Amino acid sequence: MVFQWHLLVFSLLSLFFFIVFLLKWFFNTPKTQENLPPSPPKLPIIGNLRQIGLLPHRSLRALGQRYGLLMLLHLGGVPVLIVSSANSAHEIKKSHDLIFSNRPKSSIANRLLYDSKDIAFASYGVYWRQVKSISVLQLLSNRRVQSFKNVREEETALMIQKIRQNCSSSSASVVNLSEILFSLTNDVVCRVALGRKYSGGGEVMELLGGFVQLLGVFNVGDCIPWLGWVTRVNGLDAKIISFRKSHFSGLQNIITCFISDRDACEN
Repeated sequence: MVFQWHLLVFSLLSLFFFIVFLLKWFFNTPKTQENLPPSPPKLPIIGNLRQIGLLPHRSLRALGQRYGLLMLLHLGGVPVLIVSSANSAHEIKKSHDLIFSNRPKSSIANRLLYDSKDIAFASYGVYWRQVKSISVLQLLSNRRVQSFKNVREEETALMIQKIRQNCSSSSASVVNLSEILFSLTNDVVCRVALGRKYSGGGEVMELLGGFVQLLGVFNVGDCIPWLGWVTRVNGLDAKIISFRKSHFSGLQNIITCFISDRDACEN
């Protein structure tokens, strides 16, 4: 009897919150029609998320063919402008570059990168301009880029050699170019920035793989903020916390090794 009473209370509360969210959505809908791009029909709460399949690029292409080169989608409560024309994209970046200069907000990137302090995810402003200036002067200047020409040539030659070996091997029928190119990029960056390679497995490759995997996870809370609690239920929140601890420890080990190698070379 007590269980049935609790079940009834839970059902009534769920129904109440559902009605509140529906009313909030209906009353927050703008009454005046603005001059917006064409948009597919959307559902309450989830918007157009149901029209994005497992292959988003194909879904967007199909929708673009139907609704035009400029299309407005609503991913939950987040309006997204889809541009399928190179000329339109050029015009937008030329005339409205400040409006579209930031990446979409990502709660996962925000937590993994210490409030998005990374140059790729930082918001456009004074901090980003300072980080960009340091990167251009210290890493991407013509003199610095040319100084690491030998590193790029050596790693590219090793990559070509690896592809030849895989193709000539009788046991290998498929060559995973994605893995090989990822390894090439990682080896070049590590040699340039840290003075050594970390390919062939190990802690660093595991950290990079876990980092890329977490960044690619879809967090429903970014589109529907009141569903942010889902990350605590599906285990994503615990994964992020665990990875941050191992990430910090791994970076500390890399920095320690770099300092040791530099001191050894100076001595």
